[in-house]
Amino acid sequence: MVFKRRDQRPLLRIVAEWVYPRGGWMRAFQYVTHRLNRLPGSAESIGRGVAAGVFAVFTPFFGFHFFIAALLAWILRGNVIASLLATFVGNPLTYVPIAIISLETGHFMLGSTMRSDVNAGLIARFRGAAGDLLHNLWSIFSGAPAHWHELKIFYDTVFFPWMIGAIIPGILSSILAYFISVPLIRAYQKRRIAKRRAKIEKRREQAGTSGAKR
Repeated sequence: MVFKRRDQRPLLRIVAEWVYPRGGWMRAFQYVTHRLNRLPGSAESIGRGVAAGVFAVFTPFFGFHFFIAALLAWILRGNVIASLLATFVGNPLTYVPIAIISLETGHFMLGSTMRSDVNAGLIARFRGAAGDLLHNLWSIFSGAPAHWHELKIFYDTVFFPWMIGAIIPGILSSILAYFISVPLIRAYQKRRIAKRRAKIEKRREQAGTSGAKR
């Protein structure tokens, strides 16, 4: 294959770099912002894409954030590439506060209590749901009875409250991301255009000087 990596990374290294990227989070953040600033299109279009990506990471649909961000960007007529880059907001450093905020909001809106669910162990809820899911997949081939108990608990106490609670903080965060990103991107684009014009003028002057000498 033409684009196949020459150095195959082991699984442990892939996981480690997902938790802490090579060069650190600051370098990763600078790379994403650099790519956003250099995207083609208006600042408003890129800003709408950023807003779509930020909203997507608040949802509990892990593994589908790219698709959700791209769909929202398309609906909002935003930059799809910007929406994909903006999903960088969802990372191991932010998933915990995002989960807590969304769950707190969701349980409040549903009139339920979150504390007892969290004390029971949020990680245990994920582990139990994953165990039931793997068992049910295996039961398709083994004929064993399916287990739904942990999945139901996970849906009632984590997934559904998270899905409902993500709406308000997701919208607020995406609006904030839009109004922060648009002026920054617009200023970068203007500065970039000014540099290009300066280079063109310099080349013209050099061409004129060389022509006069002849």
